Amino acid sequence: MRFETLHDWLSWQETLHPNEIDLGLDRVAQVQARLDLTNPKFTVITVAGTNGKGSSVAMLQSILLAAGYRVGAYTSPHFLRYNERIQINGVPVDDGTLCESFERVDQARGLSSHEDSQKVSLTYFEFGTLAAIDIFQRANVQIALLEVGLGGRLDAVNILDADVALITAVDIDHQNWLGDDRETIAREKAGILRPGQAAICSDPNPPAALVDVAEKLATPLLLQGNDFEATIVDAAITDANNVEKRWNWSGLAGQMLDLPMPALAGDFQVANAAGVLAVVEQLYEHRFIPKPINEHEIALGLENARLPGRFQIIDEKPVQILDVAHNPHSASALANNLRQLPCQGKTRAVLAMLADKDIPAVIACLSGLVDQWYLAPLDVPRGAGSQQLMDALGGQNSHIFDNVISAHQAALNEANPEDRIVVFGSFYTVAEVLSQAV
Repeated sequence: MRFETLHDWLSWQETLHPNEIDLGLDRVAQVQARLDLTNPKFTVITVAGTNGKGSSVAMLQSILLAAGYRVGAYTSPHFLRYNERIQINGVPVDDGTLCESFERVDQARGLSSHEDSQKVSLTYFEFGTLAAIDIFQRANVQIALLEVGLGGRLDAVNILDADVALITAVDIDHQNWLGDDRETIAREKAGILRPGQAAICSDPNPPAALVDVAEKLATPLLLQGNDFEATIVDAAITDANNVEKRWNWSGLAGQMLDLPMPALAGDFQVANAAGVLAVVEQLYEHRFIPKPINEHEIALGLENARLPGRFQIIDEKPVQILDVAHNPHSASALANNLRQLPCQGKTRAVLAMLADKDIPAVIACLSGLVDQWYLAPLDVPRGAGSQQLMDALGGQNSHIFDNVISAHQAALNEANPEDRIVVFGSFYTVAEVLSQAV
């Protein structure tokens, strides 16, 4: 074996390919074929979108597990451990399983060559994608959930044909790779669609380009508000004299009434959940599962779904909220969640972002809700400096710190019990605070 530890494998993978991101399927498909992974035995559900991918995968995984299926889930990025990216039945795979799979991928990069320079070069994400497929195949999963890393058409997970494709909310992000407008980005997302295979879009305002691609491919694309629908209703008064929300769903084959709200915070999660239930419906309609998943299993799955870093509350007095919001769409969702959560004190925001994000637009979404800003740089290649954040904010009610941890600690030191602290701006930002909380 080339390396004995997961840390060494990952460190090497980070330097293996000259570019961190190098979209395209030719290289990864070569290695896929050598590993005999072109026709896996499991059902493939591929999830693309700008926002809502992780939430949708979490809910799908939870529902399918509640229904008794053996499920693999491949997501990115991770927060604390790489193992989080590849899960079987909701449990991250162990280091040994990953190392053994990495060795198989490495060997397949050049079956007849002992020189690395003559082997197929793979990016960090491509290496992990092949390992995930290999692990799922060997673990005999019945259904694999594959979250697209970037775009869709040229993303590594697209080497597998989706039996069911789900496209969540589409918005502007990653412009350097995907394009500057929503319609162009939608065409990249639509790259996961396949002729004749089931597809769902959970975005309530689907881009015209997505519908156009589906029509040209003869892909039966189900749209929210047309082929399936979700409605939030007020169901009951709780002991605390609050109105408990429930929701109803209707699809092509039937409806489900009085469903529990998803455990993931925010009314907007109902749109994601509606798309998830459309996927579940199509799994049975296309005979990928032998019987419909019943309402009890769906309710159980919705209530048990968990996803770190999405309006995750880690403490009280003061309340601490972690959210990976890093583009205007997700920042707007964060702002709506904050408006729905009463706060008698001040809102203190710890912000660190990547430099290629729309920093002014993200700040604008939160500016009316934040009393004090704590700005920090991210110590990663694409990280924005504190001064870049300060300039976008205009310098009002803000302080600069050397790193996320010191910014977070300052917010804690200055906060009163009735205040709340919101940590957001990037997966990296949330990961740094989470690493101190465990």
